[in-house]
Amino acid sequence: MPPLRLNWRYGVLLLLLIGCHASPPKSATLRVGLITPGSVADAAWNSGAYAGLQAIRDSLGLAVSHVEARTPAEQDEALRAYAAQGYDLVFAHGFEFQGAAERVSAEYPKTAFVVTSGSRARNNVAPLIFRLEEASYLAGMVAGGLTRTNVLGFVGGVELPPIKAAYDGWVNGAKAVNPKVKTRDIYLNSFDDAAAGREAALALIRVGADMFHHNADAAALGVFQAVKESPGVYIFGANADQSALAPGRVVGNAIIDLPRAFLLVGEEVKAGTFRPKVESFGLESGVVRYEPNHALDSLVPPALTAWVRAAADSIVAGTIHPAAQPTRVSRGPTNLAVHAAQ
Repeated sequence: MPPLRLNWRYGVLLLLLIGCHASPPKSATLRVGLITPGSVADAAWNSGAYAGLQAIRDSLGLAVSHVEARTPAEQDEALRAYAAQGYDLVFAHGFEFQGAAERVSAEYPKTAFVVTSGSRARNNVAPLIFRLEEASYLAGMVAGGLTRTNVLGFVGGVELPPIKAAYDGWVNGAKAVNPKVKTRDIYLNSFDDAAAGREAALALIRVGADMFHHNADAAALGVFQAVKESPGVYIFGANADQSALAPGRVVGNAIIDLPRAFLLVGEEVKAGTFRPKVESFGLESGVVRYEPNHALDSLVPPALTAWVRAAADSIVAGTIHPAAQPTRVSRGPTNLAVHAAQ
C-alpha cells in the first residue's frame, strides 16, 4: 500500500540522517537527539533549541544529532527512529509533539523524551513548560505605553495553547498601562511562510498597528521586514534576542533561554538523576525573561521602565497572573508621560 511504503522509506531516511548528523566525541557514551518542526535558521524558537543541543555537546561532551520533521507523520517516525537507535534523550521541540512522544515512549521505555512547551508528564515523557506570557506581559506594558495609535498587532504561526497564553500576556500587559489599547492578531497556520508573515503585518499596519509582537518562528522574518519598511512602526522579539533583525526598530525581546534549559536536562541525564516530571520556567528562573533593547532606551520614559520592573517583581511574587483575564498593575505611576516613539 502506498502510504505504508512512504512511511517505511521516510523511516529509513531518518535512520540514515540520524547516523550522518550524529557528531559525538569518541569518549561519549550518551546520545541526545533533537527534532524540530521547522528550520533552525529561524532566529527564534528552533534556532534556540539547536543552540541548546550544541551546548549539550560542548559543555557535557555528549553525542548529539538533529533532524527536522514538519508533519505529524514525520514527527512520529523521527521519534521512533531515535528511540530504535537507543538514544538516551530526545528533545521533541514543540507542544505538537506531546501525543506522539507518549505513544512512542510506551514502546521504548529506556529513552527519555522531553517535549518543550509540553503539557504533562507520562511514562518517560517530561514537558518543559515556558511561561513566556510573563515576559510578553512586560513587553506589552512597554508597547502600551509607547503606542501613538493605540493599536497593537500580533502575528502568530499556529494558535497553540502556549502561543495563545503568550498573546494573552501581551494584551493584558498593554491594557494594564493603557486601557484604550486595541489589539489585532492574525494567525498564519504556518511557522515557515515569511511572505505571509510580511503580508499579515502590512495588513495590520494599514489598520493602524504601530507596535508589534509575534510568535511565528521563521514566518516572523517577514514581520520584521514589514516593520523595517514602515516608518514609525516598532516590534518586540519573541523567544530570542531578535534586535538584529530590524535594527533601530526592536524595542525589547521576550526571551526563552533554551540553551540554559536544555543544559539543565542534559546534566540530569548525564548524572543519572533524570526523572520524568513537569519542569516549569518563568521570570524567577531566569530562563524566561524580558530584555529591553538598550539601543532604544531613549524611547522609553523612566516612569514606564520603573513600572515594568515593579510588575516583574509582582509576577515573581504571584500577585500578577499575566495570562489571566483581566489583569491590572496596581498603583502604577499616575504621571506616566508617554514618550511616543519617533
